[in-house]
Amino acid sequence: MTISNFEFHIQSTDGAARRGTLKTAHGEIRTPAFMPVGTVGTVKGMTPEAVRETGADILLGNTYHLMLRPGSERVKRLGGLHKFMNWERPILTDSGGFQVMSLNELRKIDENGVVFKSHIDGKKFELTPERSMQIQNDLDATITMAFDECTPFPADHKTAAESMRRSMRWAKRSRNAFEKRTGYGLFGIVQGSIYEDLRHESIEALTDIGFEGYAIGGLAVGEGQENMFSTLEFTTPNMPTEKPRYLMGVGKPDDLVGGVMRGVDMFDCVLPTRSGRNAQAFTRYGTVNMRNARHQDDPRPLDENCSCPACRNYSRAYLHHLFRAKEILGSVLLTWHNLQYYQDLMAGMRKAIGNGELADFALAFHEAQDQGDIDPI
Repeated sequence: MTISNFEFHIQSTDGAARRGTLKTAHGEIRTPAFMPVGTVGTVKGMTPEAVRETGADILLGNTYHLMLRPGSERVKRLGGLHKFMNWERPILTDSGGFQVMSLNELRKIDENGVVFKSHIDGKKFELTPERSMQIQNDLDATITMAFDECTPFPADHKTAAESMRRSMRWAKRSRNAFEKRTGYGLFGIVQGSIYEDLRHESIEALTDIGFEGYAIGGLAVGEGQENMFSTLEFTTPNMPTEKPRYLMGVGKPDDLVGGVMRGVDMFDCVLPTRSGRNAQAFTRYGTVNMRNARHQDDPRPLDENCSCPACRNYSRAYLHHLFRAKEILGSVLLTWHNLQYYQDLMAGMRKAIGNGELADFALAFHEAQDQGDIDPI
């Protein structure tokens, strides 16, 4: 594949929303973009070819999980994560900071980094900014994330400030340890909880260091959508205009619409795949529980306007049967559908931004969601 510079080009705007293209060593990413989560080198229930068919340009992998199993050194010996999982297109790797905080109660945080025990076998590990950069380099991540501390919610101002400032010191160490290569990028992560002054301080610190992109961390951790949106409203306008903006771990379809309208370019979340495995489908008319008995005699497709295999080839009655029978195919089909829905939603927003019609798109989206899944039977 032709190597290119890591470049972000904004093609059109509509209010705070931006439509653009991020050029990388592993191909172009159309933004706004949703990244399916392939935590351990696989999007659960999907082949890479199937994920690509949904329209995804980029996947997310995770430093913490891949360092534990199979180990980044092994992945490197086997040709890197792209070859290992048969995904030639861009990959972003989360730095591991969030998982260290969320999965490990027995951890020690100091200025150097974090010492923790594996949730798999109890083995002790240390993760520092330098080690995180090394692991992500071994994985051959197209986009590497700076190592940070994900501030829990709620946090008082003093706690949030101390956490954010430690992350900024770690961000500088991450920048120094990052191996610059043509077409690869390092993103800094804005922290500061829901406090406007701390978010602004974090942005200033990161822009002084200089990154290829900037993420918004510490949201979708229990603060609720209203707090998340209000935080975005005083955060994104102060972030570098010419760089991509990534809202980490978000979210529900209406979170994506709201995030795009507030200037976010990239998203990731386990929700579409996790929900698919648990019989919940996302549709134009809200969520549908395929275990519900009302579907058992329904010959209609889940969504007649969706192009995924679940909607093209199978009825609601069959999908209901698969989940009641605990057949793996149900999870596969519904995961495929949910990822298709998310990619279609992003494509719809990209088109709307290009036409200057995002407000109308958002209104129609919310009206359809409020209408709910109407069942005439």
